[in-house]
Amino acid sequence: MTYDSPESTKSQVEPGKMYSSNLTGFILALVSSTFIGTSFIIKKKGLRKAGVSGPRASVGGYGYLLEPLWWIGMISMIVGEIANFVAYVYAPAVLVTPLGALSIIVSAVLAHFLLGEKLQKMGVLGCLLCIVGSTVIVLHAPEERSINSVKEIWELAIQPGRTLSCLAVLISCFYLSS
Repeated sequence: MTYDSPESTKSQVEPGKMYSSNLTGFILALVSSTFIGTSFIIKKKGLRKAGVSGPRASVGGYGYLLEPLWWIGMISMIVGEIANFVAYVYAPAVLVTPLGALSIIVSAVLAHFLLGEKLQKMGVLGCLLCIVGSTVIVLHAPEERSINSVKEIWELAIQPGRTLSCLAVLISCFYLSS
């Protein structure tokens, strides 16, 4: 009988399974961005419709709560957020988080076509940069590794880069609060 060290009994994820899991998370993140971006447009259309028949929400009106279109937008946002939450179960945050920026693009494009809002050249450039940035981050995302002990967490927490980053944030907070 041989003794297996904890290092040799760690659960290893098969590469094919990790790819499948990341793909599931990727698809959920894209679906999430689509639902969230669309929800903003639907809610705005609902707010406009409610503003026609009563006081606008910007002046304290609550008519939008009776507007079905606004509720469809809210439900769409909730579905998108749930999909985003589930995406984190299947894929690492470094893969899911950048895809959240795509909801801005969905919203901007739909606002142009459905609300008649003008997207200026800088807005188009910003959308393109969001797409390029998200793509670069997703394509070059590091492999996710599991942490198996508190000692590993501590070693990661006291790395010089992380320590300097935390110190810079604390100094900034104290400076801004004074």
